[in-house]
Amino acid sequence: MSAADTTTAKVPPARQSPPPAPAVRKKPAGRRSTGGAGTPWLLLAPCLLILALVLGYPLVRLVTLSFQEFGQSQLWGFKPAESVGFDNFSKVLGDGEFWAVVVRTVVFAAGCVIFTMVAGMLIALLLQRVSGWVKTLVNIALVASWGMPIIVATTVFKWLFDADYGILNALLSKLPGVEMVGHNWFASGPQGLAVIMLLVVWGAVPFVVITLSAGLTQVPAELEEAARLDGAGAWGVFRFVTLPILKPIIVMLTTLSVIWDMGVFPQVFVMRNGHPEAEFQLLTTYSYDRAFVVNDYAQGSAIALLTVLLLLGVVAVYMRQMLKIGDVE
Repeated sequence: MSAADTTTAKVPPARQSPPPAPAVRKKPAGRRSTGGAGTPWLLLAPCLLILALVLGYPLVRLVTLSFQEFGQSQLWGFKPAESVGFDNFSKVLGDGEFWAVVVRTVVFAAGCVIFTMVAGMLIALLLQRVSGWVKTLVNIALVASWGMPIIVATTVFKWLFDADYGILNALLSKLPGVEMVGHNWFASGPQGLAVIMLLVVWGAVPFVVITLSAGLTQVPAELEEAARLDGAGAWGVFRFVTLPILKPIIVMLTTLSVIWDMGVFPQVFVMRNGHPEAEFQLLTTYSYDRAFVVNDYAQGSAIALLTVLLLLGVVAVYMRQMLKIGDVE
């Protein structure tokens, strides 16, 4: 055997070249993929259609009626509805009773909003300082009152403030020097509206408390502690720390409360047995009376449309405030 046969040389393995990268197809310039742009609108189409039918058509019909002469004769088809331009609005705006109702509605709504926000804030702050089981009981009571139907709550308040069988008069009469037996809370407009305002506030406070309680959980404890170390008291901590953080929530709740309280109808209607007197008339009940009691549907629609425009002004103020808050942040 030769040396060449016994000597084995180790040959290093051949290097494998990496696989070629897959070719990337470039889209032609000027062509964009628009397939996904219409997908959100396609998904929203059923909801938008339902909103257009449920909200859009009544609003269009309301605007149409406000520019027509439409009474009982037109309702039964004896006479065609004729366009009268702005006559309905001129009659409504020239009526002193309408402006009295507007002032009464604004004062009523302002009182409801102020008391609701103050009471809601105080209860929300109180819930931050009580034990867990007390907070649970209060939340259960709030949710129960919030979930109670308006008609049921109004009926309960009618019984509480009843002149002959009301429990409130009986309890107040037990105080020394107070005689309230047989007192009629609805003998005058201011007292009756105060009772209805209490009913509205009672039903609105739970939502405000729950929302503000959720907002208070977002207030950093470090900022409150730093303010206390700097010498700020409870009011100072609330004013300079808590209130600025809660400002967007407060603006939202105030705007919603104004819209809801200016649209109060069942509380007044049921409390006055379906026939609110002149001193109890708000914009909603006044529009209803003009349309379905006097049978002047055109003027009732004009009053309702003016109410909508007034509320749109409130929404515009809300949007402006929210934009300012966004710019600051």
